Amino acid sequence: MTIRSIVWLKPGRENSILRFHPWVFSGGIQSIDNQPGDGDWVEVQNHQKRTLGFGHYQKGTITVRMIVFGEEMPADNIWAAKIGKAYHQRRATNVVSAFTNGFRLVHGEGDGLPGLIVDVYNKVAVVQAHSAGMHNDRHKISDAIREVLGNDVTAVYYKSPSVGKIQTENEYLFGMAAVPHIMVEHGNQFFVDWEEGQKTGFFLDQRENRKLLGECCDGKKVLNTFCYTGGFSVYALQNKAKVVHSVDASEKAIELTRKNLELNGFSAEDNGCFAEDTFDFIRDKQGEYDVIVLDPPAFAKHKEAKHQAMKGYQRLNAEAMRIIKPGGVIFTFSCSQVVDRQLFYDTIVSSAIQAKRSIKVLHHLSQPADHPVSIFHPEGEYLKGLVLWVE
Repeated sequence: MTIRSIVWLKPGRENSILRFHPWVFSGGIQSIDNQPGDGDWVEVQNHQKRTLGFGHYQKGTITVRMIVFGEEMPADNIWAAKIGKAYHQRRATNVVSAFTNGFRLVHGEGDGLPGLIVDVYNKVAVVQAHSAGMHNDRHKISDAIREVLGNDVTAVYYKSPSVGKIQTENEYLFGMAAVPHIMVEHGNQFFVDWEEGQKTGFFLDQRENRKLLGECCDGKKVLNTFCYTGGFSVYALQNKAKVVHSVDASEKAIELTRKNLELNGFSAEDNGCFAEDTFDFIRDKQGEYDVIVLDPPAFAKHKEAKHQAMKGYQRLNAEAMRIIKPGGVIFTFSCSQVVDRQLFYDTIVSSAIQAKRSIKVLHHLSQPADHPVSIFHPEGEYLKGLVLWVE
């Protein structure tokens, strides 16, 4: 690997890198030797010319995403080595099993690969690049995935949003697979469409929370809002829920929910699937549901939207608390990275005050083992949830 550029840090700005935080901010850079292009590998040195590590350069607030720490140059097998470690962790923590073949193989900073997401759906790997460097190295990453997974991968699909000024194109980097494609999660089957679906095609981060939800649903009437592909709905029915209503503003999502219910042997007619706005749907449902799932999309995708987002979370949760039966259970989530756990909790408290119901917190929820958070990069924790008992 050839690295031609050196990024020099201002005095004192190397401390976060020495603590293995993977981001070099533009404000901490003193100078750059041999100006790199977006996506190029660079060497990072402190003001005393000590090599701190190597990473991808991209002009912006986060200027370098560190991939290797220390003085040793990245080896040619860097991708296979890091992806191999990530896969070993998934196997060791029993994420991948005979009952689950849909999992996140690489979770960005949590796996030491900032800017890279790789999800696997029953032998199909879907790659997303969130940095120019990962986009540039996508073919090497695809080769590494094939090296690590061997016969357990038959296709690698690249699906990424535009990265900076780079206009990306979705494409198969290896093989090809028909969509929708069936994967298995804790024995439940789901259709996945990575070509047309949101993100990489399915929200794998709620897997363990879906399992926990199922354990609360025996004989219950359940409402799954913002249902997308109906994941929570399937788990509720597999655990003998009396009936499940699934609601999403997207007709496409509701159609996929219907297909997933039928795929698992449940009637989409007997379990209502509604293409409606959640706020409108729950307005007149006083005392109808025993269990309610609130899993909205990110209300705040940047700091400027945070205030309005919290109003949205407060209103949504207050309405659910108001209408749920006494002794009901609410699973409520926020996937907004700019909303930290304490702020989310405080907002739910505010909702309870507004709803004038007595609430107990049963569980604090987060993302699963295949969405790890590096202890040196706490920003990687984005999913937070609470299980609430409403008296």
